Amino acid sequence: MAVRHGESGPSLSPRTLTALVPGTSLVLPSPNGAALSLACTTPVTVAGCLRNASSVAGHLGSLGSDVCVIAAGERWPDGATRFAVEDLPGAGAVIHALPGERTPEAAAAEAAFVAGRDRPASVLADCASGRELCERGFSDDVALAAELDVSACVPRLVAGAYVRVAG
Repeated sequence: MAVRHGESGPSLSPRTLTALVPGTSLVLPSPNGAALSLACTTPVTVAGCLRNASSVAGHLGSLGSDVCVIAAGERWPDGATRFAVEDLPGAGAVIHALPGERTPEAAAAEAAFVAGRDRPASVLADCASGRELCERGFSDDVALAAELDVSACVPRLVAGAYVRVAG
């Protein structure tokens, strides 16, 4: 089980996950991303971000069907959904690597990625959540999350848990 952000051990802090041994099972308490993942009724649900965008797009493109990419967002303390601008470039990076036509929403996410693709670290560090993390001492997490296509891992939701299907 993951610990709270800032405590010793694996958490939602990306830097704590870099030391995990491949194949490690871990429960991450992501209130919004986990809830969205488990609510998906599509035949295939994968997790993508800037770090694995091309690999995720390649996997999805090989399935030969329409794709829905969701920028998960966050939850406010009262439980309401909050748009998270930091999720938009990640969704846009996956969309950018996919073939085919785009809805206006997908084109907007792709445009957000393209506009900042030469400076993803500053885009993430300058948004509200990035500034908050940097102020709390987690600037290395922001930099790690901004790395583009450094992972070939494709996590796919299988029986309520993400498992590596590629990479």
